[in-house]
Amino acid sequence: MAQTPDIIYTKVDEAPELARASLEPIIRAFAAPAGITLETRDISLAGRILAVFADMLPEGQRVSDDLAILGELVKTPEANVIKLPNISASVPQLVAAVKELQAQGYALPDYPEEPASDAEKAIRARYDAVKGSAVNPVLREGNSDRRSAKAVKAYAKANPHRMGKWVPESKTHVSSMPGNDFYANEKSTTISAAQAGGATITFTGADGVAKVLKDKLTYTEGEVVDATFLSAKALRAYIAAEIAATEPGVLFSVHLKATMMKVSDPIIFGHFVSVYLQDFITKHGAELDALGWNPNSGLGDLEARIKGNATLEADYKAAMAARPAMYMVNSDKGITNLHVPSDVIIDASMPAVIRAGGKGWGPDGQEADAKCCIPDNCYAPVYDETIKYFKETGTLDVTTAGAVSNVGLMAQKAEEYGSHPTTFEAPADGVIRIVLASGEVLHESAVEKGDIWRSSTAKKAPILDWIALGIARTKATGAAAFWLDENRAHDRELIKYVKPALAAAGIDIPILAPREATRFSLETMRAGKDCVTITGNVLRDYLTDLFPILELGTSAKMLSIVKLMQGGGMFETGAGGSAPKHVQQLQQENHLRWDSLGEFCALGESFNFLAEAKGKPQAAVLGAAVDAATQKVLDNNDSPQGKVGQNDTRTSHYWFARYWAEALAAQSDDAALAAHFAPIAQALAANEAKILAELHTGEGVAADMGGYYHAPADKVASIMRPSATLNAIIG
Repeated sequence: MAQTPDIIYTKVDEAPELARASLEPIIRAFAAPAGITLETRDISLAGRILAVFADMLPEGQRVSDDLAILGELVKTPEANVIKLPNISASVPQLVAAVKELQAQGYALPDYPEEPASDAEKAIRARYDAVKGSAVNPVLREGNSDRRSAKAVKAYAKANPHRMGKWVPESKTHVSSMPGNDFYANEKSTTISAAQAGGATITFTGADGVAKVLKDKLTYTEGEVVDATFLSAKALRAYIAAEIAATEPGVLFSVHLKATMMKVSDPIIFGHFVSVYLQDFITKHGAELDALGWNPNSGLGDLEARIKGNATLEADYKAAMAARPAMYMVNSDKGITNLHVPSDVIIDASMPAVIRAGGKGWGPDGQEADAKCCIPDNCYAPVYDETIKYFKETGTLDVTTAGAVSNVGLMAQKAEEYGSHPTTFEAPADGVIRIVLASGEVLHESAVEKGDIWRSSTAKKAPILDWIALGIARTKATGAAAFWLDENRAHDRELIKYVKPALAAAGIDIPILAPREATRFSLETMRAGKDCVTITGNVLRDYLTDLFPILELGTSAKMLSIVKLMQGGGMFETGAGGSAPKHVQQLQQENHLRWDSLGEFCALGESFNFLAEAKGKPQAAVLGAAVDAATQKVLDNNDSPQGKVGQNDTRTSHYWFARYWAEALAAQSDDAALAAHFAPIAQALAANEAKILAELHTGEGVAADMGGYYHAPADKVASIMRPSATLNAIIG
């Protein structure tokens, strides 16, 4: 990258990527008169796959490693990145993307699910670098300040979304493991100066030989290092007990993060599948093995493999009928909670249940109460307390609710996650240790075969930056709490940093365990007051869906301002959890209901940052006009709606462009920009009927994207930019 562009806009996946094809040309056209440069970097799943195999592809198929390029850029003051949601791929998604790319002529190797040779292991290692949360740890060189824009919050209050009714008699509840989970087994320490340096993770089995699981680790002074494990035996006993305890009329469900936590949660998901179908698997184990089925791949993969085998299909149907009815991802299509691991996303599924008054969709297409299994007690209490709170107090009044924002510790791979490369399934009974270069054993855990062990870290500088950001946002907002549990090993180490920092700042911010912090935040919100949740990385992820979905009806409209630690800025644009459903509707009906409000808000912040960081006053004019246009889109209800013939993503972009041009034409801070955009605003208004008719042309019939993970740009452009009139005016 010879010269850093003023703004980098990311190319991603699914609905946000389709929206980008419509919105980015508008942004380019509006930025150009101010001399502002914009470039795109590809961090999509397909782009990441092609990048890691660039050396194995012919010249014409090679692409640059844009994620690595961005990873270096975000460590500089020049970074100004608008990051859209990308796929954190599960194995089924990864395999599907590879097959699509192969069908398009890319000479990629197959994904080796069970690598046998060294060559297959090397290929598997490359693919493993792509799946799960491969993007965020690379780009997040700053902590997260995530909140709703004032205009968005005001609109939500004036136009409340539908909320299900909570009643005290609801049988919906959260169930978690009684012990022997990640919470119970966690150990944590802060690295001293004497301990800083290299480290290795080893496994020692019955033979007494220490085998290296991960080497070349480096810990720095002040870094918090955790180790914990979840017992597979205890997990399976818990699952069996919860299945047996599911009352008639209550749906059985599991809520995990099998995309982000790419090692641990797919295994946990597989245990739920295999226990749920235990009798069927016991009866047909040899046949299922011959078919190559892995429970971690879910029921959808099982159904595909046994299709046409009348005996297996009949026994499978009987086995499902003998178990409690299951929470459905899509009742119409028969997609259960255990069909595909990438559909099991706790931060999307649990808020949906809570927003609906504790209801989930059953296999009969009707709503019902649900048993929500969340095995790990690190985070289950948040959802448990939320459900208990609404049973006690009733449905939230959106028209009076305060705003709940979040300051999240995520910089420099602050983990807590099982998505990093230090998570392992124990190969046998034995001991897993973290051994420092000096030979000191930092942590050790006695494990049994199949247990899931993981280590996580958080560096000192990001922790201190996170605390400072939390204090600043508390002063600006008025109410806040640090979500830290002194009974949890990891949190106790963070508290050692938080208390002195609060004392030095002369401010009293309560430190509450997640359960107590949940009730504090809900009560503050119900009273009509705003508050800040100051959390670690996992709760950052979960809470920035939970509270926005309650307040706004969606988390896609949230803005995450990431003040990068080296002075740059990154602006994240909401969540992509509903993106697959949006794409499916486009493919079936040529109607896309993705709301780009998050992108609008991020764009305004990016222009404002550019004005301050690079001294470009015209960027500030563009940013102010973006804010005015965003407000008008909301005020005039020009956001996408769900049905063919209504506003969709494309028409909302027309209205945004028109209002943006009108705001620029009307402003008096920059005469040149006003003169440039006056005729554009006039043309957009004069051609309103023609443009809208062109944008709606083709709706109601199937749209051929030419691919899901790697759709050809020309096909996407023809779908997302169907108005020749609009295109000619914008340029």
